[in-house]
Amino acid sequence: MAFDRGGLLRRLALGALVVVAVVFAVQGGEFGTFDLIRLKREEQRLGASIDSLRRLVDSLRRYRDAVEHDPATQERIAREIFGMVRGEKELLYRFTDSSAHPAKP
Repeated sequence: MAFDRGGLLRRLALGALVVVAVVFAVQGGEFGTFDLIRLKREEQRLGASIDSLRRLVDSLRRYRDAVEHDPATQERIAREIFGMVRGEKELLYRFTDSSAHPAKP
């Protein structure tokens, strides 16, 4: 059996070239396989973030509508934030911390 050293080297070089071409086809270029996987994860993360922000905007829109049109919400805000009372029927008591305002001698 004759050992053809030149033919073996050509087959090895051709095989290596085919392997390099396959690896470049899968991983090479501007968007390789790992880049596409990373971009897909980023797309999913951004989609979840958009959904979360949409829910937040919807809840803020509902709150705005309640503030503008719902008398119960308007009364609650007037009482809690502005300390308002209803007519002559209610009294407002405010308690302060005496340690925060020391008495003058």
